[in-house]
Amino acid sequence: MENIVYKPIGDQYSNDVIQLILPIQQIEFGVPVTLEDQPDLQNIEAFYCKSGGHFWGAFDGNTLVGTIALINTGHQAGAIRKMFVKKEYRGKQLGIAQRLLDGLLAYSREKGIRDLYLGTVEQLKAAQRFYEKNQFTVIKKTDLPSYFPLMSADNVFYHLHMK
Repeated sequence: MENIVYKPIGDQYSNDVIQLILPIQQIEFGVPVTLEDQPDLQNIEAFYCKSGGHFWGAFDGNTLVGTIALINTGHQAGAIRKMFVKKEYRGKQLGIAQRLLDGLLAYSREKGIRDLYLGTVEQLKAAQRFYEKNQFTVIKKTDLPSYFPLMSADNVFYHLHMK
């Protein structure tokens, strides 16, 4: 587990991404979301990369164990999506979520993105603590910019203004 490799990923990893994310959403946290609700998972490059965003994976050998994605929404802003880490790889010891987020933040700065937004669901308490520890602040849905791409399941929203 010490040799986690982080790299940008595209459509060739769609199946791995689906196999990682859907069970976490549906089984582990009981979020009523399906593959049909998330067409981006089968079209990573068009959905994330074409806009100037990106999709990254954390790998233990050939096994995808974590993901994070960025949609460049224009307006020097971005939306963070698909932040998931396999249960047995979570926690500070390995720091996978932190490394994924740090990579996304560095990429965002390079691209001139100053504001990041994200939506999550009430059940994901550890994720909320993680974002808050990383200086994201809770905002109301009504305070999201009009260009933020809403996901129907999300009911907790965060913003980070990067200096």
